[in-house]
Amino acid sequence: METKTLDLTRATTEVARVVAGVRDDQLTAPTPDEGTSVAGLLEHLVGLTLAFRLAAEKQPAPGGASFSAEDLAPDWRERLPAQLDALAEAWRDPAAWEGTTEAGGVRMPAGAMGVVALDEVVVHGWDLAVATGQPYSVDPADARVCLDFASDFGRGDPEARRGMYGPVVPVPDDAPVLDRLLGQTGRDPAWTPPA
Repeated sequence: METKTLDLTRATTEVARVVAGVRDDQLTAPTPDEGTSVAGLLEHLVGLTLAFRLAAEKQPAPGGASFSAEDLAPDWRERLPAQLDALAEAWRDPAAWEGTTEAGGVRMPAGAMGVVALDEVVVHGWDLAVATGQPYSVDPADARVCLDFASDFGRGDPEARRGMYGPVVPVPDDAPVLDRLLGQTGRDPAWTPPA
């Protein structure tokens, strides 16, 4: 049976563009992820891009991806775009989608892990863009894959869902696919930074 693969390049390229637009004076600003600053979100992106690249390569990852602003690497402006590129490259290998793999202490089929990687990049990319007042574009096909995943995740296991997402935010059925994805992940698509 052939394993279905996804290309993470569109999403990682867009998030790298957003990262490049983050100003130093925005690092302490809030994000839609309550209690997380822009710096904390950037640190989380640094950690998750490494963890999911290693998952594609079937290598163990050191620790988990934190949201600690204090842990943000000083070279994040260079490191994060390079890691986003490496993440997309690792998942281009068809072998990345075969067998099982692990990230963040969770073991699952590699095909599902690739979808989780895309979901993390797309959703946290939006978090970063809206927190820093930047436009954000997601390929509708990528958003659809993530929406399907987010809608199904944790069905029958509310505790697992709570560990990954906040409570679902109601969004109209005819809303854009990205807005519906955001609602499924516990985000208000209309969120803006406080004045």
